[in-house]
Amino acid sequence: MWSPEQYERFKDERSLPFWDLVALVESQPRMRIVDLGCGTGELTRALHEKLGAVETLGIDNSASMLAEAPAATGLRFEAAAIESFEPDRPFDLVFSNAALHWVADHDALFRRLRNMIADGGQLAVQMPANEHHPSHRIAAEVAQEMGLQQRRSPVLPPERYAEMLHRLGFVRQHVRLQIYGHLLPSSEDVVEWVKGTLLTSYEHQHPRFIDRYREKLLAEIGRQKPYFYTYNRLLLWGSLAV
Repeated sequence: MWSPEQYERFKDERSLPFWDLVALVESQPRMRIVDLGCGTGELTRALHEKLGAVETLGIDNSASMLAEAPAATGLRFEAAAIESFEPDRPFDLVFSNAALHWVADHDALFRRLRNMIADGGQLAVQMPANEHHPSHRIAAEVAQEMGLQQRRSPVLPPERYAEMLHRLGFVRQHVRLQIYGHLLPSSEDVVEWVKGTLLTSYEHQHPRFIDRYREKLLAEIGRQKPYFYTYNRLLLWGSLAV
């Protein structure tokens, strides 16, 4: 169960890569946009307004997130899974911020995304790539310790996406791995950060998961005030030929 309140405890920090991704998009008149994994829709509205789009559709499979969705002219939202979403016509921009790392088989996924884009259209995607950090690695360790199913990120190395974009016909592209540094009040706030995202895969499976996760994480990263939390993210953009 996704909690908008928990997710948005660090909304300012989480919005930084969103704006970096938006900066890669080339604004065109009367764009039709889809935002895959739009969450509460607050940033979807910002995207819609920043690009002056004629129509923007936000897609998410969380009813609790969509319950917070804002209203604006030309902006609408739909409850659907990214894996099964099938538009009736292509978009000028397929956009996804911090969502596609929840979808398996990126070779197949990106082929589907390519087919959603009109000639001359664009793809813009941001995904966490932080599996090496103790905040993510220890979650998998605790899951294994408790006999729970481990979540494995489908995110590929950056060069694989560059090759993929080329193969799919994107004539221009930008792919980069960026490290965001977040100064949190304390190392214990890392637990609160991942409770809004990664730990949604685990906490419902065992009543002691969060306690054991906190214990192991703080034993490794220490109890620090403040704590500098490094977070790797992959940003990619591509444009098709007209």
